[in-house]
Amino acid sequence: MKFFKNKYMLIPLFVSILSVFLIVISNVYYKNNNYVNYSKFQNDIASKKISKVYLTNSPNITVKLKNGTTYITDNPRNLIFKETLLNSGIEVSEQAPVYVIDVIPTITLALSVLTLIAVFIKSSKLTSKKVFAVDNLNADEVKDINVNFENVAGNEEAKENVKDVIDFLKSPEKYYSYGARMPKGIILYGEPGTGKTLLAKAVAGEANVPFYAMSGSDFVQVYVGVGASRIRQLFKKARLHGRAVIFIDEIDAIGKKRDGGKSGGSEERDQTLNALLTEMSGFNEKQGIVIIAATNRLDILDSALLRPGRFDRHIEVTLPDISARKKILTLHMKNKPINNIDLDDLARKTAYFSGAKLENLVNEAAILACKENSKYIENIHFEKAFSIVIAGHEKINRDYISINDKKITAYHEVGHSIVSLKLLPEEKISKVTIIPSTKGAGGYTLSVPQDKMYQNKDYIIKRIMVLLGGRAAEEIIFGKKNVTTGAYNDLKQSTNMITNMITKYGMGTSLGLLNIDELYEINYSVSNLVIEECKTTVENLYNKTKDLLLENRDLLEDFTNTLLENETMYDDDIKKLLQKQS
Repeated sequence: MKFFKNKYMLIPLFVSILSVFLIVISNVYYKNNNYVNYSKFQNDIASKKISKVYLTNSPNITVKLKNGTTYITDNPRNLIFKETLLNSGIEVSEQAPVYVIDVIPTITLALSVLTLIAVFIKSSKLTSKKVFAVDNLNADEVKDINVNFENVAGNEEAKENVKDVIDFLKSPEKYYSYGARMPKGIILYGEPGTGKTLLAKAVAGEANVPFYAMSGSDFVQVYVGVGASRIRQLFKKARLHGRAVIFIDEIDAIGKKRDGGKSGGSEERDQTLNALLTEMSGFNEKQGIVIIAATNRLDILDSALLRPGRFDRHIEVTLPDISARKKILTLHMKNKPINNIDLDDLARKTAYFSGAKLENLVNEAAILACKENSKYIENIHFEKAFSIVIAGHEKINRDYISINDKKITAYHEVGHSIVSLKLLPEEKISKVTIIPSTKGAGGYTLSVPQDKMYQNKDYIIKRIMVLLGGRAAEEIIFGKKNVTTGAYNDLKQSTNMITNMITKYGMGTSLGLLNIDELYEINYSVSNLVIEECKTTVENLYNKTKDLLLENRDLLEDFTNTLLENETMYDDDIKKLLQKQS
C-alpha cells in the first residue's frame, strides 16, 4: 500500500506499538510484584498503617500505606467493607489511582493512533479524488531522456529541419533578441513506424529539456469538457518548467476537420481542439515550449491547426531509402554478435521497410540465432527473419495438404514469378515457396522492388499483370471452371491499383484528369463509366498475362516441377533454372 510507503508514517506507528508494549509490561510487572495476601492487609488495618484504599469494582484493590508505598490485594466485595474502612479512619477512593508510568504510554498511544487515522483519511480522500476525477491527467515529465540524434538513423532532412528548434529550446532569448518567432508547433507526418516519436524524443534529448508525451486518444472522453480540461492541465504542467517539449501522438484523434456537428457526437472533440488552439495562441515566445505532434494523415487535420502561429512547421518523416536503411540496420545491429552479414544486399532487399520494421527484422534474426544456440547472427538467420516479417512463420505440420493443392499453389506462385521475371527483370525474386505460413498464405513469392520516388503508368500496369499471373496460371493448367480462391488477395490489390490509376492518378479516360476524392467532396456522383473502364482494363491485362504465360509454357512446367520437388526456391535456384531453359 502507498500508505505504508511513506517513511514518516513509520514514526507514529512505532510509537503506538511501543506504548502498547509499555502499558502491558507495566501492568503485568506491577501486579506480579505488588500483590500481598488479604491477611497482611487485615494486619495493616489493625496496625493503623493504611492511609488510603482505592476501592473499585475490579477483583483487586490498591492500598496506600502511610509511608507512601502501595500494594494490591483481593477485593472482598461485601456490603460493609467500605464502612469498616471508614470506621478505622482510612480514606476511601472509588476511582483507580493514576501513575505517571501508565499516563505517558497511554497519551502517546492515543496521539499516535489519531495521527495514523488522520493521515489515512487524507490519503483516502486523495485516492478517491484521483479515482473519480474523470479529467485527471497522467502525464509525467521525463527528464534525462537519453535519446539524441545518434539514436535516429536516416531521416537527415527531418533532423536538419528541427536543429534550429533545438537551438531555440536551449536559448530562446537569443532568437527573441533577433525578433525571430520560432515555430510554436511542429507536425511530424508520414507512414507508421518511420520514427516520428523517436525524432520528438531526440529533440527533447538534444535540447536537454523535460519531455511530456501524450496520445490524442488520452484527451477523448464521453464526458463533454474533459478533453479540454486535460489539455489545460498538460500545458499548465509544461509551463511550470519554462522550457519543455510537449509531444501529442496521433493528433488526428482530436484534430480532425470540424464539420459543424454534421456527423454527430463531435461536440467533445471540437471543444478539445478549441482548447488546444487557445493554449497554443497564448504561448509566449520567450517561454521556450515547443509542441510536437505526429500523425499518419496530414490531409484530415483541421486547417486551424495547420495555420502559421499554431503548427506552422510540417515535416515529413519518410520511409528510409537504401542509404538510410543501411544506417538503421547498422544501428540496430550494434552490440549484437553479427558475422559476415551482406549489409548492402539486406538494405536493397528491404525496400519500403519502415524503421520499426527494420528493427523487428534484426530482432527476429537475433531470436532465431538464439533459439539455434548459434555463436553469431548470420545471413541465414536474416533470410528466415525476412520471410517471417513479410509472410509469417512457416507451418510445421503440412501433412493435411493434398498433392493436388500443392500443385495448384505451385502453378499459382510460378505464374507470379514468370510474369515478374519477364516484365520486371530489374526486380529480383528472392524467394518462391509453396510452404504455407501462419499469416494465411498457402505459398508466396518475394520480390525486391526498386527504390522509386514515383511510379509511372507502365510500371503500375506491369505490377497488376504480376498480381494476375497466379490466377492466369491456374486457368491455363486447370481450366476456367477450376480456378480457386487463392487469388483473393491478388485481386484485392489489383483492384485497388487499377481504380487508383483511373480515378486518382489521371491515367484513365472516363474521368480524365479529374480526381474522384474531390468530386465526392462536392457530392458529385460518379457514373458507371468508371467501373466499366476499370473492368475492361483489368480484363485486357488478364488476357495479356495469359498470353505471356502461354508463350512460356515450357518454363511454367519446368519451374513448377522444380518447385514441387524443393518446396522453396531462392534467387540462385531460379537463375540456374533460367540458364537451363536458355
